[in-house]
Amino acid sequence: MSDVIDRPILGEQVAAQSRLRIIDCDVHPSIHAHADIEQFMPKGWQEHLRTYGSHLRTPYIGTTPYPRSSPLIARRDAWPPTGGPPGSDLDFMRKQHLDPLDIEYGILQVLDLFIFSQQNLEFGAAIQRAINDWQLAFWSDREPRLKASILAGQDDTEFAIAEIERCAKIGRYVQINVCPRANEPLGRRRYWPIYARAQELGLPLGIHVGGYGGHAPTGSGWPSYYVEEHQSNAHTMAAQLKSLVLEGVPERFPNLKIVFIEGGFGWIPSATWRMDRHFEAFRSEVPHLKRRPSEYVKEHFWFTTQPIDEPDEAKHLRSLIEWVGVDRLLFSSDYPHWDFDDPRYAFKTPLTETERRKIFNGNARALYKL
Repeated sequence: MSDVIDRPILGEQVAAQSRLRIIDCDVHPSIHAHADIEQFMPKGWQEHLRTYGSHLRTPYIGTTPYPRSSPLIARRDAWPPTGGPPGSDLDFMRKQHLDPLDIEYGILQVLDLFIFSQQNLEFGAAIQRAINDWQLAFWSDREPRLKASILAGQDDTEFAIAEIERCAKIGRYVQINVCPRANEPLGRRRYWPIYARAQELGLPLGIHVGGYGGHAPTGSGWPSYYVEEHQSNAHTMAAQLKSLVLEGVPERFPNLKIVFIEGGFGWIPSATWRMDRHFEAFRSEVPHLKRRPSEYVKEHFWFTTQPIDEPDEAKHLRSLIEWVGVDRLLFSSDYPHWDFDDPRYAFKTPLTETERRKIFNGNARALYKL
């Protein structure tokens, strides 16, 4: 990961002199004020939000279970001069991120209001619909470089399908997002109708780290520290990759494309090695799998790069990229969070021009049909 940038980019740097424009697959917009989102909600749910707030699947009210490393887990220089939280001012985002780093497209990943962790499913559905409309009205309509994702709470499949179809008719969203910390592992059949609809619509399924499914984020319970909880993101993603593969989702939906977002990619080799080894011993238990798990991973899954795992020796990162596959990686910055990866310095290992073009642009362009 990159260090926090504690100096302003504005004014001291001209547009990046890169030879290719960047597609950033993880840009976080934020709600400037609740009034912005309320206009997309029925009056009854507006009143519910003001009166009761969120009812989350965690015992923590009005906050996250862990104190973050910085307010709103954001870069210190990302707070807009107009007020509001980092990521809430489009003009400032343009000046600080899109323009100087030559971002051709940014894929929006919304985290506000703990969309996927609402205990009240009807309220959660109202928020998801409002957030999906807000993405277009406040971001994509005003800045064509920013592409919206359909947020779909997978714990109520009926609501999720209805929202996916509503947004798909609009035709301006580039993927469907579900949450990795769900009530059950993502390979379970209860979620398959969502995957079937994503496949039919030709929209990638994005899985961004975060959310609280009502379970501790680690297999051994609740961590003590934020730095400990942050590590669990990779474990969560590994568990969901295994669930999706071993429950047979790629076999059942051969044209479904799945993107793991903000989970890094250093854990992929060990996860697939273990699946392959155990598949050879226990393949009679999973007769629905026709091939080795690693083959499904290499054909059906993509991974965004942030946070980039940085071994001490550059050659080790090079080996990791080669093993995961240059065609499987999508650049992401995680703007405006504290562990933002600056595309100018993110890869501390040599890449050929062809590899750079694939990771920073070509793979995402093909996947999202940009």
